[in-house]
Amino acid sequence: MLSSDTDILSAAAAWRRAGRGVALATVIETWGSAPRPVGSHLVIDGDGNFLGSVSGGCVEGAVITDAIDVIAEGRPRVLEFGVADETAWRVGLSCGGRIRVLVERVD
Repeated sequence: MLSSDTDILSAAAAWRRAGRGVALATVIETWGSAPRPVGSHLVIDGDGNFLGSVSGGCVEGAVITDAIDVIAEGRPRVLEFGVADETAWRVGLSCGGRIRVLVERVD
């Protein structure tokens, strides 16, 4: 079961209060097939712990890796993932398509 937006944002706030570095990733655009809709969230801490989902497969792993860098640097990033139908399954997009994800540090 996926966590609700309330759970994800509450976790982000609790992790910050506990002194952890935190980033929030948000799906800001999709085209074609995408596992999660625009507005989906993933919260990540500096140790790579996470809650929520912005995609799946290798895409989510890449977002977590970039989020750790965003926490350290403090500069937001927009990540774009797109694949052709014939390679979609390898990166976790079910039928091709494209997604854009905003990753920003929670201060």
